[in-house]
Amino acid sequence: MLRVVLTTVPPDQAEALAEALIEGRYAACVQILPEMRSTYSWQGEITRDAERLLLIKVPTSHVEACMDALGGMHPYEVPQIIALTVDKVATAYLAWAQACVGED
Repeated sequence: MLRVVLTTVPPDQAEALAEALIEGRYAACVQILPEMRSTYSWQGEITRDAERLLLIKVPTSHVEACMDALGGMHPYEVPQIIALTVDKVATAYLAWAQACVGED
């Protein structure tokens, strides 16, 4: 099956992180959504930052490796890395995604 991993990153680092995930064969596809504002609590303060949301498509068998790699290259001390389960996926898309990460 397929998972969608979500993370937010500073706008100036989105492209490099997406490319690293694809080049490392951790993900089949990374979509970078337009800049957004995030408001959250960090070290007892309300923080507001400009960020980009990455939608990362990963075969289920590779989700742990993808999340580990993402955590290791992410610029944040405590990055948001969330994997969502996909209920249904087109057979051809799943086969393509599996081929992208080297899964037979």
